[in-house]
Amino acid sequence: MNAMPQPGSAEALSGSAEALSGSAQPLPGPVEALLVVDVQSAFFAGEDAAPHAAAVQARAEDLVARARAAGALIVHIQNDGAPGMSDETGTPGWELHLSVEPGPREVVIRKTQDDGFHETSLGELLTESGVRSLVVCGVMSEMCVLATARSALEREYRVVLPHDAHGTYDVPPAPGETEGVPAAMASRVAEWALGDEVEIVAYAKDVPFQAPPGPEAE
Repeated sequence: MNAMPQPGSAEALSGSAEALSGSAQPLPGPVEALLVVDVQSAFFAGEDAAPHAAAVQARAEDLVARARAAGALIVHIQNDGAPGMSDETGTPGWELHLSVEPGPREVVIRKTQDDGFHETSLGELLTESGVRSLVVCGVMSEMCVLATARSALEREYRVVLPHDAHGTYDVPPAPGETEGVPAAMASRVAEWALGDEVEIVAYAKDVPFQAPPGPEAE
C-alpha cells in the first residue's frame, strides 16, 4: 500500500494543487508585478520553518527569476516583527531568505502590519510604475498573504494567487477539540476567503509576466 502524504507536507501541497487545477481560473494575460511576502528566515529556516517552506521558497524563487527576465516589477515585502518575535527587526530571523538577493531594480518594502499596503509606499510604487496586475506569493496564507491580496483587490488591481506558492503553519485544535487544521487546508481556506475576484491558479510555473507599461499608460 502506498503511503499517504502527511498533512502540510510538500507532497500534500502538490496534490492539493493538482486537485485544484481542474477548477482554477485560466490566466487571461501576463502579470506586471510580483509581491514576495515575508519570505524571511524565521519562517523558512530551522526547526520552526513552516511545514512546506522549502517548496514555497522554490516556487517563489522561480517566480522571481521569471519576473526578472520579463522585466516585471518585483517587490520583496519584509515584516518588521515586534521585540521577542521570531522575525524581530534586525535579528537573523528577520532577514530575507531567498537564495537570490533582491536585484538592483527590485524593491524591499518593510511593514509592521499584515497588509503590505498599510502605511507603506507599496501603493505609490505600483501607481508610479503603471502596474494594474500583480501576483502574490509567500507566507502566511491566512495572515499577510490574505491581507495584502485583499487590499490589492480593494484597490482594483488584478490579483493572481498561485495555490502552490503560499503557505502557513498547521493550526492547533480549537478549545475542546482534539484535531487541528493541516497547513495545506488552512492555505486553501485562506485563498477561498478572497472570493471570486482573485485569480487562483494551481501552479506558479503557469504565471506569465511582462513589464509594466509605466505611468504614461495610465
